[in-house]
Amino acid sequence: MSTPHVVVVMGVAGTGKTTVGPLLAAALGVPYAEGDDFHPPANIAKMSAGTPLDDDDRWPWLDAIGRWAHGRAGLGGVVSSSALKRAYRDRLRAAAPDAVFLHLTGERALIERRMADRKGHFMPTALLDSQFATLQPLGDDEAGVTVDVAGTPEEIAERGVAALGELDRPHEPGSEPEPEPA
Repeated sequence: MSTPHVVVVMGVAGTGKTTVGPLLAAALGVPYAEGDDFHPPANIAKMSAGTPLDDDDRWPWLDAIGRWAHGRAGLGGVVSSSALKRAYRDRLRAAAPDAVFLHLTGERALIERRMADRKGHFMPTALLDSQFATLQPLGDDEAGVTVDVAGTPEEIAERGVAALGELDRPHEPGSEPEPEPA
C-alpha cells in the first residue's frame, strides 16, 4: 500500500483475525494491535459464559479501538475487530476516518472447524451462529476489501496485502467497463 492506512481486520470469530493480523502488519511494516485486548474484563467474562455481547457492551470496546486507530492516523497500523455491523464500523470510522477494512470471510464449516481447534480462547463455537446472524458485510460505499480465509495464514495475509494495494491504485481512464446501451 502506498499510503499508511490503519487497517481493521474484521470478520466473525474464527476467521483468523488474530493470526492473519500480525502477518499483515509485518508485511506492511506497521504495528499490530489485538482487538480482544481492548475488551474490558466484563465482556470477556460474558463471552466466556457463552453470552453474546450487546451493543452497550461493544461501544466502549469499539471506542478504545477507535482511539488506538486515531493515534495511528497517517502512520499506519493493523488492528483486529469483529466490526460485524455497519454501525460498529461507522463508530470506528468516526474516530479514524481513514481506516480501511479487510473482511476475512469463508465457509461456515471451515470457520467452525478452526474455532474448535483453538486452545485457550474465550469465544466458544456456540456463539458462531450469533456472529453470522449479526454480520453485515462491507457496503459498496465502505473503504475495504474482502478476502477468503481458505488456505494458510500466510496465503491469506498475502491476498490481503494484494487486495489492499488495489485500494490505492489509481484507476486508469478507460479501465471502467462501458455502460450497457439503453
